[in-house]
Amino acid sequence: MLAVNSLQDAAGHWEQLGFKVTPTARHPWGTENRLVQLNGNFLEVLAIGEGAELTEPSEGVFSFGAFNRDFLLKGEGASMFVMDSTSAAQDRTAYNAAGLAEYAPFSFERIAVTPEGEERQVAFDLTFTTDPLSAEMGFFTCHNKFPENFWKADYQLHPNTVRDLTEVVFVADDPADHHEFLKAFIGERTARLSSLGVEIETARGSVKVLSPSAYESLYGVKAPADRKGLKLAGLGLAAEDLESFATYAKALGGRKQGDFWVIGPERMAGVAVFCS
Repeated sequence: MLAVNSLQDAAGHWEQLGFKVTPTARHPWGTENRLVQLNGNFLEVLAIGEGAELTEPSEGVFSFGAFNRDFLLKGEGASMFVMDSTSAAQDRTAYNAAGLAEYAPFSFERIAVTPEGEERQVAFDLTFTTDPLSAEMGFFTCHNKFPENFWKADYQLHPNTVRDLTEVVFVADDPADHHEFLKAFIGERTARLSSLGVEIETARGSVKVLSPSAYESLYGVKAPADRKGLKLAGLGLAAEDLESFATYAKALGGRKQGDFWVIGPERMAGVAVFCS
């Protein structure tokens, strides 16, 4: 989830990078989003809409809207990391077994617009947790109740030929401090630890936690340093035609780094983009 000040401007940058971005949708409490749908996952560009009525957090209650509002006080960026789900109840059971923080169940509905302009109901169960060492990063699972109304092939046919999100890259001063939390949240039993950091394989790609120096050496981008704990710094993508992606990347100031393209976080609302 990418928290931004201007939904129009941020979504425009993703469109300039060759992505088809969904129309604006509004949550019942007033946050607004536009999505980049990929193969089995999506990027959510989110802003606080005009007239938003955000519930404040309280004991045992996580506030999605207030969290993103407060995140934006320090600037734009990737505010939350989300895993898919088939059952909120099972997620809560898994959190409890792993000793993760639990919050009150949270569900909502909204109307989605299809590529043909038709309106369809979508609904979600969100199950929040927190990493005690990373208070400025949000974590939750999302159970999509009407996937047939949400996923649309037309929204996944991007002019830049990107189809997949292959890696999510976090930065932390000491990556090993976070691998137990991430394993429990993601639901994987093992993680690969090295001198560079931590890597966890999932069914759709890898989750990495790198030290600032390792991140800067591997990707040629300055590591974020304005928040404590885990910082979601970069997103790895795979394009079917890298030359096609390069055309869009160059227009946004992107550059070649080894065998992949890099677009810096200053152009993409605080998150770097890597494409191979």
